[in-house]
Amino acid sequence: MRHRHLPTAALALGVAVLLDVLRVWLPSIITIFGRAAETPAELLGAFALGWFVLALAAPVLVRWLGAGPVGLVAAGVLAATRLALTAAPGGRIQLWLACAGLLAGLLWLAATAATAVRPVPGLAFGLAGAAVGHALLGTEDLVWRGGLLGWTVSVVLVGAFLAAQGALRSTGGGETGAWPGGTAGRLAWPLLGPVLLLGGQLAFAPAVWDAAVSYRHGAAELAGLGLPPARLAPLPELVIGLFLVALLVRPPRPVARLLWPAALLAGAGLFAADRAGWLAAAVLLTAGGLGGCLALVDTVADRANPLVRRRTGPALVRATVPEHATAPDSVAGAAPMTGSGEGPGAGEPAEPDPGGRDGGGRRGFAVAGGMLGFAVGAVAYYAAYDLGYPNGWVPVLAALVIAAVAVAAPPGVAGPLRPPAPVGTAIVAMLLTAVGGAIHRPPPAPQPPATPPPAVRVVAYNIRMGFGLDGRLDLDEVARVVRDNRPDVVLLSEVDRGWLLNGGHDTLALLAGRLRMPYVFAPAADPVWGDAVLSRFPVRSGRSHPLPAHGAPTGAQALGVTLDLGGRDLAVVATHLQPPPGQGPVAQAREVAAFATGYAAGRPLVLAGDLNTEPGDPAFTAFTAAGLVDALAAARPLPTSPADDPRAQIDHVFVTPGLTPADVAAPHTTASDHLPVAVTLALP
Repeated sequence: MRHRHLPTAALALGVAVLLDVLRVWLPSIITIFGRAAETPAELLGAFALGWFVLALAAPVLVRWLGAGPVGLVAAGVLAATRLALTAAPGGRIQLWLACAGLLAGLLWLAATAATAVRPVPGLAFGLAGAAVGHALLGTEDLVWRGGLLGWTVSVVLVGAFLAAQGALRSTGGGETGAWPGGTAGRLAWPLLGPVLLLGGQLAFAPAVWDAAVSYRHGAAELAGLGLPPARLAPLPELVIGLFLVALLVRPPRPVARLLWPAALLAGAGLFAADRAGWLAAAVLLTAGGLGGCLALVDTVADRANPLVRRRTGPALVRATVPEHATAPDSVAGAAPMTGSGEGPGAGEPAEPDPGGRDGGGRRGFAVAGGMLGFAVGAVAYYAAYDLGYPNGWVPVLAALVIAAVAVAAPPGVAGPLRPPAPVGTAIVAMLLTAVGGAIHRPPPAPQPPATPPPAVRVVAYNIRMGFGLDGRLDLDEVARVVRDNRPDVVLLSEVDRGWLLNGGHDTLALLAGRLRMPYVFAPAADPVWGDAVLSRFPVRSGRSHPLPAHGAPTGAQALGVTLDLGGRDLAVVATHLQPPPGQGPVAQAREVAAFATGYAAGRPLVLAGDLNTEPGDPAFTAFTAAGLVDALAAARPLPTSPADDPRAQIDHVFVTPGLTPADVAAPHTTASDHLPVAVTLALP
């Protein structure tokens, strides 16, 4: 452990803990600081970027105080905030805890960069391990779970991280400087930010894996829609296995320099195209490309190193570097040897570099700059949904940066892992990922009732990605509110199936599992953001109708689904209208009304969702003018937003005249920023 695996394990555990904090910090910026669209996108971006700009001072602090003390203190703060977030009540406390944890994590990375000789294994295993863990948890973080399981695993993870940091410090591994003048690690550290961005959006995002699988059901009558897979699909296992194989099993360098950058660029390009059917291919190509590109920059020393320049023979280089530094599956844990055979001290250990002064400052700025690049990319990508500009260039640019560095990386002395380590590591990770899929299997498809029911209970709910007004992800509360209204059909708006900005959760699959109701999902803004219908009745067919933006920055659609009630059909249309700035969604309302009535084709119809219009407004009138009836009229006024002080009536249910509404409710809850609306509809 001291010489071979301890530095890798310490770095991997720290990356996993930092990712836990990051998955709380990102949605806290939106739901607490921004209160979901109440704060201008420009101010949100400035607040988010400020923490990464502040972290640029971390390398200076490391040079003043030394990497060891700074790293230990930062690791302690990171660990403490990680545990505190599980106990936090939400709100501003959660926001500032997450900010403190993020800053401590960035400081810890800078201190680690000053001393780590071979960072790629620790970074890669940390990212892959966090993804496997997220898959085992069904994409719901331990931070939000609490309870015995959440606290036990959190304490074990944080304890292992702190123990590894302490052991590393006590053995001197935390004070190992890089080769003087060399660029070891300086190619890998700045790539952490772009790798984290692409990985969080695709390669290391189990929620996106699930969404990609849901589009590959093969039903022509439901083309372009997401459904729970009828059987376990191998995509998640292939993704994590391909990443690790590309990382650990290395083809000849000329082949690798062409293959893996090309795969990465192809995956990013497919993702930027925003085509749901291409999502699975994008995930696979990105995973392989990231693993291969990280392998290309995985070196202990390169030709810029004076040691390598003096003795260019590979055998001599290996002879002068400690075995644990050249061992393929290790990270150096002791000082490198001078080994030049010239001058005093030849063949003896070089002096450690406790402050990272020989290249450590440059590596610290490299990792801080790379993480600033992550923040800029994330803000630029997701702000497009508020500001209305194309954002496909963001993942492509991140892939170009990674590919360019990988192609330009000079060969070093780090070689491939010895068999069977690569195969065994990949197999174990794939098996664990498969276990996660088996634990969180979707509910089975329902059977049609023997006779049509006399009435159906409908619930429409804008769930705000599953985050309550306190900024905490509480899908148990969302499911409880829905379940208490005894629904037969549930229409959901603002459904997130893996946005990095919101923590990378598949809120739809998690809610469907809690409610034991299969889903039909239609993408709106992109393949993992949209609207959904959950039903206790079988789905016969469905279709999504994309809506023109008409000046609105966020994409919208209308999802039509035909339900089999046991010999009778019910047409259901779910939508979330997006009004242009300062206007009402009149044009979209007319298009949705026309689509819905045409889709129903004379069958009973239910149209519901967050329509962003109030009774009497032109957009509201567009639905009644199409012959639809306000099913909530008997309970008016029925305000639904904001949830803590409802004033606006913007969530609605419209039906065709043959359906008779009764038992209207808008139960009070702060599980979202909207209240749900529920109504019982007697069939004609």
